Amino acid sequence: MAGRISDEDIALVRERSPIADIVGEHIQLRNAGGGNLKGLCPFHEEKSPSFNVTPTRGYWYCFGCAEGGDVITFVRRLEHLSFGEAVERLANRAGVQLRYEQGGYVPGREQGERIRLIEAHRAAAEFYVSKLSAPDAAIGRRFLSERGFERVDAERFGVGYAPAEWEALSRHLMGRGFTSAELIKGGLAKEGRRGPIDRFRGRLVWPIRDITGDVIGFGARKLNDAEDGPKYLNTPESPLYKKSEVLYGVDLAKREISKRSQAVIVEGYTDVMACHLSGVPTAVATCGTAFGEEHIKVLRRLLLDQSGSHGEVVFTFDGDAAGQKAALRAFADEQKFVTQTFVAVQADGLDPCDLRVRQGEAAVRDLIAGREPLFAFAIRSVISRYDVSTNEGRLSALDAAAPIVAGIKDRSLRQLYAVDLDRWLGFNNERFVLDRITEVSAAAQPRAQRPAGPRKVADLTDPGVRTEAEVLRLAVQRPALLGPGFEALGEEAFTLPEHAALYRLIVGSGGTATAGQGGREWVDLLLGGAEDALRGVVTRFAVEELRADLANEERYASAMLAALELVSVARAIERLKSRMQRTNPVDEQQEYNRLFGELVALEQQRRVLKDRAAGS
Repeated sequence: MAGRISDEDIALVRERSPIADIVGEHIQLRNAGGGNLKGLCPFHEEKSPSFNVTPTRGYWYCFGCAEGGDVITFVRRLEHLSFGEAVERLANRAGVQLRYEQGGYVPGREQGERIRLIEAHRAAAEFYVSKLSAPDAAIGRRFLSERGFERVDAERFGVGYAPAEWEALSRHLMGRGFTSAELIKGGLAKEGRRGPIDRFRGRLVWPIRDITGDVIGFGARKLNDAEDGPKYLNTPESPLYKKSEVLYGVDLAKREISKRSQAVIVEGYTDVMACHLSGVPTAVATCGTAFGEEHIKVLRRLLLDQSGSHGEVVFTFDGDAAGQKAALRAFADEQKFVTQTFVAVQADGLDPCDLRVRQGEAAVRDLIAGREPLFAFAIRSVISRYDVSTNEGRLSALDAAAPIVAGIKDRSLRQLYAVDLDRWLGFNNERFVLDRITEVSAAAQPRAQRPAGPRKVADLTDPGVRTEAEVLRLAVQRPALLGPGFEALGEEAFTLPEHAALYRLIVGSGGTATAGQGGREWVDLLLGGAEDALRGVVTRFAVEELRADLANEERYASAMLAALELVSVARAIERLKSRMQRTNPVDEQQEYNRLFGELVALEQQRRVLKDRAAGS
């Protein structure tokens, strides 16, 4: 059994793993003011960014899905790891050697399964690269050369060669301390009669990396057409490799995708290489599967795909019928992007790799520059199947294209494409075309899924609730500014259950008077004492931006305390007046006078608090 990782090492891993850097490897972050960063949440679908990162405190929180935590929590959620595996993954990245409290540190033995498989794939990639220069790899080098790739290009993309032997890689990795079970589980080998046998043999091999740059699988191209097996063979599904989520080249393209707000989707490994070498460094490719929803999620996070964004996704397809069919499949996913989507198809059917070989790198850049909106391409592709020189052909083309136009969610854009459709078909009767599209849209309406209702949330427009929240933010982020005045409020000052629970946690953790300047240690203390349901609330209040003017923080905090007290006093006054209305001033004169005295005192307190609260 692996021992428990020492607390000192866990703290060191956190310290050497800046949360903005780790999160920034997966999503594009932008300045949100107040020292916060913001991006699209990697854990749920959203159109506007609600995922916040506070680098100074080392925490993240999503206001959309109400999830949050530190850098370790982020890696756990994203990679589906245990706590120990997440710490080990970050430690490996940061160069921290972990110590284990039961039995000490034994290299390799205590590492989690994922870390072991990552190391095995890294060693495999190095092995394949080393074999590309061997004499029997001449066929692989020739394959690359014929496609315009030099040795330096192969090195840049980590291209290697799998020897045409049954156990070359397996022997090498087992000699490095990896077990046959690990090789089989990772998809590097298969079970043979006498032990593991290599999955890839006699093939050119491309390492497939995740967004952080770790090798998680391979794509292998057959070099001898006479041999059995498919032309391309990929790593099977494994704990590391999920083909529906993987984009080849995303590790190399991610920064340029974010920087240029553009992603180019190509069909193969050599196409990715050709695009990057030709000055299109935003190219990625799927790995043995069609472009789908999980790929969209990856790109949306990198593009910061949201309303008002000016990004674009460009699909490249072969110009043949199969390519047009692939483009129409992509159309079905088009409206899952907020950014514009385009199609770039070479008229002579050349893919980016062949285009670079025959016409040069400028031609690849021109291909992408000449992209066509995907809606237009989809409509034109349907029209091309019909003879539009006849009335019958034009009408059939209209009926075939109408569902595409009717499916455009943006009403204005739908209207514009209806006008284009009329022009392309030569009816010269926009009203007729629009009516036909409307009929198609209406016929499809009953089958449409009703959108889910909005998630119920607390009414944060209520001034009292907003004041409660701001005081709690101060208590979590700047406790010294509140001092003992926070404890004096009492739990009854907080009306929302989660606010009252957080108040109890803060007081139970020593209160703001003993928390000093707060910071990471204070937040960690609160998280350590919080029940699971409250941990997300703590993280949210640690990340949310304060409305305070940094130059007048003390006065602001005092004013917010007074404002919250003022709300409590106002409620007490209303309750007291209600009691006085139910008290007979003649028959219950003594009780009435007592209540009146309390009312006078509360009104006086309210005037004082109003003056203090005005300081905000």
